[in-house]
Amino acid sequence: MYRLLSSLGESRERRDRRLPTHHAMPQLAATAPDQVWTWDITKLATVSTGVFLNLYLILDLFSRCIVGWMVARGETSALAQLLITRSIERIGVPPGQLTLHNDRGAPMTAHSFDALLTTLGIEASRSRPRVSNDNPYSESGFKTLKYQPDYPGCFRDTDHARTWVREFVTWYNLRHRHEGLKGFTPDEVYSGRHVELAIDRQSTLDAAYARHPQRWINGPPTLPRPPTIATINPAPPAPANASPALPNEVVWIFRP
Repeated sequence: MYRLLSSLGESRERRDRRLPTHHAMPQLAATAPDQVWTWDITKLATVSTGVFLNLYLILDLFSRCIVGWMVARGETSALAQLLITRSIERIGVPPGQLTLHNDRGAPMTAHSFDALLTTLGIEASRSRPRVSNDNPYSESGFKTLKYQPDYPGCFRDTDHARTWVREFVTWYNLRHRHEGLKGFTPDEVYSGRHVELAIDRQSTLDAAYARHPQRWINGPPTLPRPPTIATINPAPPAPANASPALPNEVVWIFRP
């Protein structure tokens, strides 16, 4: 029977199916604070088996600074909209400046959430389905949080979780020497104080080199600076030997 169907071109899926959708890869870049925010939701375990709290966390892409957070029992679009609105109002981000990046969870894909972003003048950006690398900064931030030595593992209640997260956010923003920021704290980069601090630290290194140059066998020390641009899925650089394409270029093929 299957050989007959195959010969007649009928051995295929004959039911009506939705065509596969192709989602564009998000490509984001920030050269200053409050240009791109990334956010996500993670579960916090409690002492009650099967009961979890939800931590909403917003990171500034350029500085890695936590600009908003919330601990709640539910995971809803209404709570997400409340957090986004309050964070925008507290910081004072003008319309048309910010891009908000997130994954495709239910609170992020709700029509009311999209309507809020349009009202606030925020450009929406979403990860591709089942691609965790499209939101690496939020995922890395959650790992930093849950790998803290004093992380409780299980929280007693919502108040316990909020107290601990509040202390973590204070430490992370003000005292955490971020590896991705070359040893500067997120708050220093977010506020722009890292420029002045870098000049002072470089002066200290120059003075130390002048007193004891033999300690640096490779020459005068240079203080590493935070990157001037933070990206998600940056475009690959063009090959060095690639010649620019000419408009309306005609290719001639000669055959012997």
